[in-house]
Amino acid sequence: MQISFALPDSITSGKTSNGTAWSRVGSGKTLVLLHGVGMNKSVWAPEVNLLSDSFDVLVYDMWGHGDSDLPSGELSLTDYTNQLVNLLSELVIAKAFVAGHSMGGLIAIDFALNNSEMCSGMCALNAVFNRTPAQSEAVKKRAADLAAGGVSVNLSETLDRWFGQPGTHDFPEAEALAQELLLDVNPKGYESAYSVFANSDKVHADRLSTLSVPALFFTADGDPNSTPEMSQAMASLAPLGSSQVLTGHRHMMTLTAPLKISESLSTFFNSHSEPSNNQ
Repeated sequence: MQISFALPDSITSGKTSNGTAWSRVGSGKTLVLLHGVGMNKSVWAPEVNLLSDSFDVLVYDMWGHGDSDLPSGELSLTDYTNQLVNLLSELVIAKAFVAGHSMGGLIAIDFALNNSEMCSGMCALNAVFNRTPAQSEAVKKRAADLAAGGVSVNLSETLDRWFGQPGTHDFPEAEALAQELLLDVNPKGYESAYSVFANSDKVHADRLSTLSVPALFFTADGDPNSTPEMSQAMASLAPLGSSQVLTGHRHMMTLTAPLKISESLSTFFNSHSEPSNNQ
């Protein structure tokens, strides 16, 4: 099957009153896809094309990414979560499934914990949880390097971590897209989001046992920083949690295995779909 890395022509796009750029296509229950640090909503293009036959798929740019504004001042995880809450409210979406990748996974978990009445179910893909001291030190160093020197400082290191060494994988188109998006991101937006990402891996540790919605924690066996052990630990704490590990992929499995990702998301969310449409 041919995978498209472009959002469909039929997609509808807009911008909220507080500056969030969004795109939406399809019909059925709403599924929101949240991107990670340095990306924008277009990174979900393969899944949007695959899932919009079954869901009303909504994607948007997090603060300071893509075409979304960057609010003034230091941002917290709550600010990124409230961006999603405000978007759903402005689009008059009462309830949605939510799937987030990397930092988007942290936002998805935070949204589900604090706004369960708006969340039918959630999936955290390649999310981080309770980093080891060494992992924490490394990611905080990357955040400091970004603040000092910008995106280009660790671009090749980031791509190697996400895809593997050049020439060692079969996903050059996916890597080229990720590189393009990283080079296009607002440096201040990237820096703000990465700082939150680097310091939020333990923020839900004491609350996952209260997560009341169906939750899938999904990562790849080749992801060195969002490990299977992290996903399994989160799933074991969440009352309705389950975990899944994709073999043969790394951090950007949403770009390197969109068919498998879309199939897993569709299966999981359909299995927890309520009879009536809550929009």
